[in-house]
Amino acid sequence: QVQLVESGGGLVQAGGSLRLSCTASGRTFSTYTIGWFRQAPGKEREFLAGDSWRGAGTHYADSVKGRFTISRDNAKNTVYLQMNSLKPEDTAIYYCAACQYSQVYVDYRGYTYWGQGTQVTVSS
Repeated sequence: QVQLVESGGGLVQAGGSLRLSCTASGRTFSTYTIGWFRQAPGKEREFLAGDSWRGAGTHYADSVKGRFTISRDNAKNTVYLQMNSLKPEDTAIYYCAACQYSQVYVDYRGYTYWGQGTQVTVSS
């Protein structure tokens, strides 16, 4: 079992950057595939980026490709989401999630463990 805690959200102007962190408890963090999702009011939970624990690589949604970068530091039990060129439509609660599949799933139902979320607000 793993517990996830997100941090790094906040208020930023359009065009700015934020780096979100997802820190996990547990000794086997390196064997979990991690996904980042977001949910805006009245909208479905949206996949953003994922990192496979088995070295199968990273995967990005088209909406964030080229602007967001996912990275992992297994020594720190932490996955990051670097977000650049932020837009007002990026405003949402951002979640990280974990599963033990070796591939990245874009469907949120493929993930077992979730953090509590962190708010990101982008002003115009």
